[in-house]
Amino acid sequence: MPAKPATARPPNLPVTAGQALTPMEFVAAIVEGYRRYGKDPALALKLAQIAPTTLNDPAARISAAQMECISGAAMQELDDEALGWFSRRLPWGSYGMLARASLSATSLGRALKRWCRHHSLIASDITVALTVTGETATLAITEHGDLGRLREFCLISVLRNIHGLACWLIDSRLPLQGAQFPFPAPAHHEVYDVLFPGPTRFDAGNAAIRFDARYLALPLRRDEAAMNQMLQRALPLTVRQYRRDRLLVARVRQALAAQPAQTRRAEDLAALLHVSPRTLHRQLVEKGTSLQTLKDAVRQGRARELLLRTARPVKQVAEAVGFQNEKSFIRAFRTWTGQTPAEFRRTGRS
Repeated sequence: MPAKPATARPPNLPVTAGQALTPMEFVAAIVEGYRRYGKDPALALKLAQIAPTTLNDPAARISAAQMECISGAAMQELDDEALGWFSRRLPWGSYGMLARASLSATSLGRALKRWCRHHSLIASDITVALTVTGETATLAITEHGDLGRLREFCLISVLRNIHGLACWLIDSRLPLQGAQFPFPAPAHHEVYDVLFPGPTRFDAGNAAIRFDARYLALPLRRDEAAMNQMLQRALPLTVRQYRRDRLLVARVRQALAAQPAQTRRAEDLAALLHVSPRTLHRQLVEKGTSLQTLKDAVRQGRARELLLRTARPVKQVAEAVGFQNEKSFIRAFRTWTGQTPAEFRRTGRS
């Protein structure tokens, strides 16, 4: 997606502000794009306040604002939003065109499939495809040629582009279940924890990200006016972490039901959902509920089912629904129903 020219950044916003996490290898990839076009990156480096002498320093890092600045400048100077990745140029506005073409879709799933199909029409070097297996959706890249030194930067940029657009279209976090890449872990592998929150695997068959397939059914929440505004400065979409998660309650319920022993503590559940405990509690409050309320509802429903449909001893039922001991389970069950588990089982079966 196109961004506003680097020279048009908001006033009084130093490009060096913020944490310097972006590895210099990504800047070197942009410089390589300039080389492929026979152009000088000096102006773009100057605008982003990146010293040319740091390009070969593997330990050097720049801020997200610097990365946005040099990327925007390079896309305009080279008139290529792919920055030299592909065998053909993607003129300024190409990714914006893909975003606009997806806007009229009735759901996120349809929008992503449309984006993938149209991307193949403008860049034949790779294919991006959306597949669903069970409860997991996967966006995967198939390479059709040698991307050379630009391979890593290309693959992560395309995946972050489509992931950022997906979040924006539904105005929600789209938490990743995992990411994978077809190359060895680079020296700057720690930055992948920021780029793709969730487990990342290297030396995989292809580049891909995975997420809960239920997000595909969500309707789009953006219109043409919002699209026009977003495209004025779209690059931050690839680094923005949305606070809102429209499926958080459903995901919490599923995790509590599927992994009761591993979700007893808020910290463990938050880690499983790739959010902080504080964020988890805050977002549930925003949804008008709490972790304890959801935990009680899931445990009570499961306990009722096991007590009425199986002959398991009460101690085993307690363990199955996530209690550490039988006494605490009996006490909680009496609070929920006014009966002990044994009384509930007798009256329910009589």
